[in-house]
Parts: sequence; structure tokens; C-alpha cells
Amino acid sequence: MNNLDNVDKTLLRLLQQNGTMALADLAEAVNLTTTPCWKRLKRLEESGILRKRVALLDPIKLGLSFTAFVQIKTSNHSKEWYHCFVETVSEFPEVMEFYRMAGEYDYMMKVQVADMAAFDNFYKKLVNSIEGLTNVTSTFAMEPLKYTTALPL
Repeated sequence: MNNLDNVDKTLLRLLQQNGTMALADLAEAVNLTTTPCWKRLKRLEESGILRKRVALLDPIKLGLSFTAFVQIKTSNHSKEWYHCFVETVSEFPEVMEFYRMAGEYDYMMKVQVADMAAFDNFYKKLVNSIEGLTNVTSTFAMEPLKYTTALPL
């Protein structure tokens, strides 16, 4: 795990819970002064382990309570098609996660929108933007049971 010691792992756990935690509080939590703590954080950022610090928003309170999982099959596996497909899908703000898959489907994405009508608009935009899709199947979440962005360290 990239030579992380217990102090690094503790810092990362704390930041996963609260990305705005003050340097002094982080340092105190790992029994360091602020300068060595800051140097560790800087090293974690420079190594790419700590990619960014973001705010997590509540989709329900923002009127985006409809979650769809879209699975896609394609008959076109050329490098050019792949790059065009990834670029096009990555531009859709509704797509929260996007994966190339092994198994029955070639790609899967998590889509977050307001309701079924908004999903239908997204679906039409998707299938009209990309040629070569042979099967697009969607399933809809009834209730979120677990959601975390914290990686198990």
C-alpha cells in the first residue's frame, strides 16, 4: 500500500471523514506538530494517494433523488470508438460513475437525476449521441442502503 505507516493511514482516515479538518487538529490527532504533519500531507498529495478534497452533497435535498444504473453492450470495440464513447459519456453531468466492465455488459454507469422524466431525457441524449450501442439496460435504485467514499485502510 505505497509504504504508508500508521500515521499516514490515520491522517487519511480522518480526512475521509472530514476533508476540512484543520491542520492543527490533524497534527494533534496523530501526535505530531503541524510542520511534520503538513509535510506528510504534502507527500500524500504529491504521490497521488490524496487526490483531492471535495464537498459531498446530499442528492435528495438537491432534488436529485433518482438513481439509475445503466449497463451497455456494444459491437464496436475499436480504439477510436472507445475514446469517443468515453469522452462523450464523461461530458454528461448526470453520470456520477462510469466503468468498463468484464462480463455480460461492456460498460456500466451510475446516473443521478431528479426523476424518471429526467432519466428519460438523459437516456435519449445518450443513445442519440453514440452510435454502436447494441443494448442499453437500466435498473433503478429503490433506496440507498449504504454509501461511502471512504476507502478501507
